[in-house]
Amino acid sequence: MDRVWIRLVKAGRTKIRYPAVPVADDGSRITVRAGWAGGTVRDFGFVRFEPGDVFTEYYWRERWYSVKEVRSDTGRLKGWYCDVTRPAVLLGTELVVEDLDLDLWRSADGTDVRRLDEDEFAASGLADRDPEAAAEAAAALHELERRAHGGDFEALLA
Repeated sequence: MDRVWIRLVKAGRTKIRYPAVPVADDGSRITVRAGWAGGTVRDFGFVRFEPGDVFTEYYWRERWYSVKEVRSDTGRLKGWYCDVTRPAVLLGTELVVEDLDLDLWRSADGTDVRRLDEDEFAASGLADRDPEAAAEAAAALHELERRAHGGDFEALLA
């Protein structure tokens, strides 16, 4: 397979769909590489995603998150953007991932680790609709944050 389509679903609707190049699939984790799919600059205040940025994306079939290593067009590591998601499902050439609103950012030097979008998660109503999924999402965010502070974050991606 020379190309796979990443489809990020949120609240039952496709949020974004973009092409990526498969790098590896060990049966548990799927790794792909893609350019910044946002089209224009997205400035979060703590990091800017820009045309030309390269994302190496790690998706798991059993874990409730994905991790995206972000590099500039010159190869400079910006950091890692982590999405709390349901486990990824590969359907032919489409990798489907359901976004559960919680995110985590870890800067390249590891000094800036921040939880993101907890308000969106609370407002989503997932805790009422699917308490088990909400608990998995909270546990995934906790695991990512622990790894981001604990020194074994990059080992997750090795």
